[in-house]
Parts: sequence; C-alpha cells; structure tokens
Amino acid sequence: MKSSNLSVARGGRPTRRLSKAERRHQLLDTALTIVREEGADRLTLGHLAARAGISKPVAYDHFGTRSGLLIELYRAIDNERIAAFRDAMAAQEQSLEETARALADAYINCAADTTNEFHAVGAALAGSEEKATVFQELLDQSVEMFIAVLKPHSNLATAELERRCIGLVGAGEALSAALVRRTCSEAEAVKAFSSLIEGGLSE
Repeated sequence: MKSSNLSVARGGRPTRRLSKAERRHQLLDTALTIVREEGADRLTLGHLAARAGISKPVAYDHFGTRSGLLIELYRAIDNERIAAFRDAMAAQEQSLEETARALADAYINCAADTTNEFHAVGAALAGSEEKATVFQELLDQSVEMFIAVLKPHSNLATAELERRCIGLVGAGEALSAALVRRTCSEAEAVKAFSSLIEGGLSE
C-alpha cells in the first residue's frame, strides 16, 4: 500500500506532512523563538518538541542532543546574518570607503550587541567540545563574505585577496575582543577596522 504524505488535522481536514528538511527548518525557527522569548537556558529538546507540537523522538531524530540543537541554531543564525548583509551590499553600488565602513560596522556591532540570540546561543555552548570546530567554520564563512564583498574593489589576485581577508577577519576578532574588554569604544573599533579594510586592499 502506497504511503500518503497527508496527515489529518483537527476537524478532520487533511494537511500535508512536512518533509524532513521542512520539519528541521520549522524546529530551528521554533528554537529561535524560544531563545528570544524565554532565553537559551530554556532551549531543550523536550521543550522544543512541546512548543513545536511534535513528539520528543522527532526532535531527537533531527538533532540528537541539546548541543547538536544549539550548534545547528548557531550556524543558522550566522548564515542568516551573513546572507542578509551580502544581499544588502549587492543591492547598492558603494565606494571602497563606504563598503569598508559597512563591513566594519556589521562586524563590530555584532560583538557589541551581547543581548542578541547569537551571543545567547554561543554562551549556552560554552565548554562544548564542538564549539571550537563550529567557531572556525563560522570564521571561514566570514572570510568568504569579506572576499565576496571586497572583490569588486580589488585588483589583487584571488589567492592574495583571500589571504588578506583571513587577516582582516582576524583583526576584526581582535578588535571585537578589545571592545568586549572595554579597552576601546565601539566607534573607535569600527573606525580602526574600517581603516584596516581599506588599507588591506592596497597593492
């Protein structure tokens, strides 16, 4: 007998059963809502299942452990931020000075906003063995974003531009850390980083 992808909703009306990818997306959206409304400490697989209206085994099947859920949410938030920034930059023509300022603003402002969900999920992952691996993955994605955004303003060979963007992201991390330690202000960090980005493209 052929299986159906329809399930019966309340009231007897059939509804389409979500695919695994669609269910995963729904669960990550629900997890983000929990973090925003209740805090990262409340994000457990059991609570996620209850909020999403599914059984616990379904949540465990998608993420395995709470750390697995946090890591996937951490990735999803970062991917969404990077995609939104790249789309915004692609939608308008800007000079190198304007592009450098926008990059610096976006990178440093993220470090300054310690109340957002990205920081909350990252803090919940503290001590996790997987966090270092995921953090490196996210740094690599930042390098790719810098390359994509700066390439139209550069005459450097691709390999050289990549090396310089690796250095720029490292500088951004160092300035972000200085900001968190309060050894510089947000405005000072943005100005310094913007100058480094502009200077980093000189031949």
